[in-house]
Amino acid sequence: MSEQSSRGALRPVESGPGVLVHTAADRRLAVEHWLLAASNDQRKTRFEWGEQGIALLPMGTLLSAVRLPMSLVAALGGAGMTAEELDALLAEVLDGGPVIADPRNRHYYALVPASMAKSWQPAADDWRGLGVDLLGRNHHMGVPCVDLDHRDKLSTRSYWAVPMESAAELCAPLAVARLIAAASGRLHERERTP
Repeated sequence: MSEQSSRGALRPVESGPGVLVHTAADRRLAVEHWLLAASNDQRKTRFEWGEQGIALLPMGTLLSAVRLPMSLVAALGGAGMTAEELDALLAEVLDGGPVIADPRNRHYYALVPASMAKSWQPAADDWRGLGVDLLGRNHHMGVPCVDLDHRDKLSTRSYWAVPMESAAELCAPLAVARLIAAASGRLHERERTP
């Protein structure tokens, strides 16, 4: 399991000679700056994060995203899992790679390297039958501000189901592909079971 617990907190780091420790605030600021680098209008992005908590960022330059239906992720975990349990499952399966949850539209977005949208295109064509889509160039996606790292039970706005712990730390494409394959297998098992 990654250093991240199911609540999104990192384990404490023992400081000592030669150990460089970055505070959570420093890491959040670095992530924010990295995400801003993907923006076409950083002032507008900062404003949207401040006012709405979410901003549209273009995909395909610094990062791309894999849109996963929540029902597909739920198939991997089993019936009756809460949103918090699904978030924790994603953190474990994707080794702490960043994931955005969109409760309103019932999707998760695994953030992946920009190159995945092009290099995994044949697989992405097969995944469409599962409701999975690769968002690369010519796509924009709502990205929550880095502080929205928990689900507000009274809201349907997007949040970081698995926060980005360090700038440019993304989900491994192979881990995302394995998640899709495993969830698809579970769905097919359920269809065959009377």
